[in-house]
Amino acid sequence: MTTNESQVPPASEASPSHLQPSHLQPSHLQPSHLQPSVPLLDLKAQYTAIRDEIRAAIDRVADAQQFILGPEVEALEREVAAYSGCAYGIGVSSGTDALLVALMAIDIRPGDEVITTPYTFFATAGSIARLGAVPVFVDIDPLTFNIDPTAIEARITPRTRVIMPVHLYGQMADMDPIMDIAQRHGLVVIEDAAQAIGSEYKGRRAGSIGHMGCFSFFPSKNLGGFGDGGMVTTNDAALAERIRLLRGHGAHPKYYHKLIGGNFRLDALQAAVLRVKLKYLDDWTAGRQRNAATYRRLFAEAGLTIDPPSCLTAGCHARNKGDCTLPPGRVVLPVEAPDRRHIYNQFVIRMAQRDRVMAALKARQIGHEIYYPVPLHLQECFAYLGQRPGDLPASECAAAETLALPIYPELTDAMLAAVVEAVAAGVREA
Repeated sequence: MTTNESQVPPASEASPSHLQPSHLQPSHLQPSHLQPSVPLLDLKAQYTAIRDEIRAAIDRVADAQQFILGPEVEALEREVAAYSGCAYGIGVSSGTDALLVALMAIDIRPGDEVITTPYTFFATAGSIARLGAVPVFVDIDPLTFNIDPTAIEARITPRTRVIMPVHLYGQMADMDPIMDIAQRHGLVVIEDAAQAIGSEYKGRRAGSIGHMGCFSFFPSKNLGGFGDGGMVTTNDAALAERIRLLRGHGAHPKYYHKLIGGNFRLDALQAAVLRVKLKYLDDWTAGRQRNAATYRRLFAEAGLTIDPPSCLTAGCHARNKGDCTLPPGRVVLPVEAPDRRHIYNQFVIRMAQRDRVMAALKARQIGHEIYYPVPLHLQECFAYLGQRPGDLPASECAAAETLALPIYPELTDAMLAAVVEAVAAGVREA
């Protein structure tokens, strides 16, 4: 999926800042030695603004002394389902467990095949493999980083049961052709929407198009809790009931087990926190979109942008194997596909000089991250699948070139400018 369930490195891990380049010194900005450090994500800033509401919600749960499922979870399920345009929401213990229980709900068995992308967080394929099923990796569209629908049908076999697209970085995959392929072949579609709550495809929300949608409430998500949490959405009443059963060891009533499930329950404390945050989600999304627009303007003013080169627009398969070099001195900004609402869980650029850019960002105390440095088909634990470097070149090139920059809504214009200045120093370094 991409639950992306790893802690964000604090800004303090970076070293002191350098002077900003003279060609990026607008008169309204502070001198570079006074410019702020910029963490990759600042959850303290978010919490400060809503602290009183969060504490009241926690107190409400503490006073009720009902910590597992219950009315807080039920209310969150209704609210997230409505927000996502779905009939049902089932709260679970993490985004990873959302994927796992969704697969369990359709009785995925050893040897079944699930088509998905290798350019995602490990949980996407890990949930498949945990059930003994086989992840079948299909390369990505190099512009959106999402699964390439034109490559799916060739990988379908009699053992294929599921297509699991990932809505990476906050932008939905191209769902119409995916759903068409699934319908023609009798397959289930499970949306990995861990990074995509509130994103849209042709006016439809993430989690509402496939047979099920899986969300993560890991703290770094656009809607993040105070720990692990997740949700499965669906418009199928029978699937919803089966997931509810599976998340509580398959028991109904208590101590009478109809299925072998697991302990996938969402805590009431997490639900209470998330209910407060959900009220602000659209405002936070607008802030992320505003920051993305500011990045685009600043990168353009600095002369750093380039339209996606032909090697990307034609697909990375057109590039020589192992040759992932983009034009030097420029960056490719995120591409927003038509008819999408991009919620910018991440703002991911790609460039030839990634190591130098990372060094410049670190020197200026600016947070950054590589999502994801090794595609899943090349991970050691999936060596049994027999894939080799060069098999999925678009994913491999993305892994070699991409870098995530801070995008959270609390960023100031000065902080955004500092990020761009550091990137400029890296790409233009001799």
